[in-house]
Amino acid sequence: MTELREELIESIEQHFEKRELSQIKLILSELNPADIAEILETFPNNQRLLFFRLLKKEDAAEVFVELDGDTQEALIHTFSDNELREVLDELYLDDAVDIIEEMPATLVKRILKNTDTETRKSINALLKYPDDSAGSIMTPEFVDLKKDMTVEDAFKRIRRTGVDKETIYTCYVTDASRHLIGVTTVKELLLHEYEDMIEDFMETNVIYVNTLDDQELSASLLGKYDFLALPVVDMEERLVGIITVDDAIDVIQEENTEDIQKMNAMLPTEKTYLKTSVFETWKSRFPWLLLLMVSATFTGSIITGFEEKLKALTILTAFIPMLMDTGGNSGGQSSVTIIRAMSLGEVNFKDYFKVIWKEIRVGLACGVSLAAVNFIKIWIVDRMLFNNHEITFFIDLAICLTLVVEIVFAKFIGSTLPMLAKKIGFDPAVMSSPFITTIVDAVSLLLFFGISTAVIPQL
Repeated sequence: MTELREELIESIEQHFEKRELSQIKLILSELNPADIAEILETFPNNQRLLFFRLLKKEDAAEVFVELDGDTQEALIHTFSDNELREVLDELYLDDAVDIIEEMPATLVKRILKNTDTETRKSINALLKYPDDSAGSIMTPEFVDLKKDMTVEDAFKRIRRTGVDKETIYTCYVTDASRHLIGVTTVKELLLHEYEDMIEDFMETNVIYVNTLDDQELSASLLGKYDFLALPVVDMEERLVGIITVDDAIDVIQEENTEDIQKMNAMLPTEKTYLKTSVFETWKSRFPWLLLLMVSATFTGSIITGFEEKLKALTILTAFIPMLMDTGGNSGGQSSVTIIRAMSLGEVNFKDYFKVIWKEIRVGLACGVSLAAVNFIKIWIVDRMLFNNHEITFFIDLAICLTLVVEIVFAKFIGSTLPMLAKKIGFDPAVMSSPFITTIVDAVSLLLFFGISTAVIPQL
């Protein structure tokens, strides 16, 4: 795909140099809107505007939605009011809201100025919902039917109103007060006779979300039930919008990106990597690195506290990195697994003791297995092959015992912190790898020196 994209860009550049705009129009007309947007973003804004104007009106709106925020802003600056109005008229309301949320105040005023009164009212209503709520990503453009309609009536309504709807496949049945009472699909309508009543075959057990529910819940329900759309109701269970599967994919991508950034000690950013400035990147990473650096001084203090013992048996220092890394990796495995399980709804706080009991047993199994391998490796490789006769049976035993205990502890911490964090209202991703690694590193040193003191006669 990358090679094909480069060929298309080169072809467009050649046609542009020859002023063969009709050929450029032909190339663009055969591409998907997402591919057109990707190609347009490689050109400077003056050429991008020219190519954008070559698109059909309905295609232009779809391409505009796929462009990144900076490119959209640059194009709006160069649009005439008439061009802006044409694009806005073709946009679905949820896409228009997404664009407005990324624009500066001056452009927002211009955008709203070029929409009709009804559209402006709908946009303002959607903008009032809290960020990351189901209401903020829904669209009020859906097909609604009445239970006393026949199949023939339903098809007439779909033909009459469906052209402006984001999806017409799933149809929602409401009463006179717009309360959601059922759902059906175009497939069901096609399989019934024209005179059949909607209420005779509609599904009444409707799965829906409230406008104030978290957007992640909406995405998970769409994934769980394989819906193409999910109805959204207000506090009185009146149908006010739907969330489509494409919006759910965007939510999942945004949330996963945010979680990955948090799990690696970075403040989340909505911009792509190449569009994020060096200063913004520094600002997102520095605070966490500073916090972790300061917390890591405890590790240094522990080593300093056992300095005399290390002088008496310097060989112990060679195994500190291995022990700390193994503990951190063990805790990280558990935390990632638990965070994923919580995000998918597989685990919640009532499963706390089940999770702890399982992770302790897993930690014990992993610890004993690694310790057994490590005992043989230290004795054969470090002592015999490398002729390091400072290593005694008791030193080897102390290292391996530490390995078992620290892995069990790391699994405990790795599974406990995310669950406790969510219970008290913190983001579990924040409590993952960096913090777990810092805690486990300190405890690993304490365990190592404590067990070494108890087991090794020289200490």
